[in-house]
Amino acid sequence: MPECLFCAIVAGDIPADIVLRTDSVVAFRDIDPKAPTHILVVPTEHHSNVGELSEQAPEAAAAVLQAAAEIARMEDLAGYRLVFNTGAEAGQSVFHVHGHVLGGRSLTWPPG
Repeated sequence: MPECLFCAIVAGDIPADIVLRTDSVVAFRDIDPKAPTHILVVPTEHHSNVGELSEQAPEAAAAVLQAAAEIARMEDLAGYRLVFNTGAEAGQSVFHVHGHVLGGRSLTWPPG
């Protein structure tokens, strides 16, 4: 997608604080963190949301989940939350599926 921010990050056209890169995913620190650890995990292929990803590329969905678990280990998180916002009403602002790995503090429930 030529105008997708996350596609540009995956391609290396826009700098980001990359914490993990594989053939299937790129993970980088959020520029507006909501927790001490806030890392976005995106598949290297463009898919608009997690529902689309799960239907069109289940292997990429699994890679995102595996990367989130690896990041939690790398960041030494005792617990973490993995969030996928789907649609503008849910807070999705970049329409390239991405999971938010949140941790480093006690997280409240229910979320905002």
